[in-house]
Parts: sequence; C-alpha cells; structure tokens
Amino acid sequence: MWGWRKRGSDRVDCVACGTTVDRPSAREYDKEGDRWSRSGKEFEYVCKACHRDLCHQPRAELEALLVDIARHGRLNQEEFLRRYEEQVVERYGPLESK
Repeated sequence: MWGWRKRGSDRVDCVACGTTVDRPSAREYDKEGDRWSRSGKEFEYVCKACHRDLCHQPRAELEALLVDIARHGRLNQEEFLRRYEEQVVERYGPLESK
C-alpha cells in the first residue's frame, strides 16, 4: 500500500543561507510561490530561521519578470534595480499611480 520511507535522515541545503539541516527541520520553498500545486515540481528548501525572514505575500508573475531581467546576463545591483523598475513600470504602470 504505502512504501516505506526513511524519515529524518535526509539532509538539505538552505537556498538562502547555505546551512545544511535535517529535511524535517526545513521548509519547502517554491520559487513560483505556490507550494500547494505539487505536480511536476522539484522544491528547494530553506531553514526555519530563513523561512521566518521570507516575505509571505503572493508573488504572481515575479519569476517571469526576474527571468526577463536575467536575459541580459549578470548585472550589478544598480543595473538590476534599474531594469527591474523599468519592467514593473512597463507591465503595471508607474508606481506612484498605484
């Protein structure tokens, strides 16, 4: 019926800080922001401390926006933020009007 699983012995790396923790002590992280839709996904993990620091607001379309920015290659922080703001304004209009 149900297959036997070795519980508690798997270790995972936190994608935020790099700490290695026991899998039961970690939280699943879905970069698309929808960890309840599980079909066809591979999850990354964050430690409990980093999970508490995450913003838990919806991130609809954020991944696609970041991928569009990443097409330009590695950017310094200033250039990344400039392009991010340009993309947000292009997609959703000026921030002041919201």
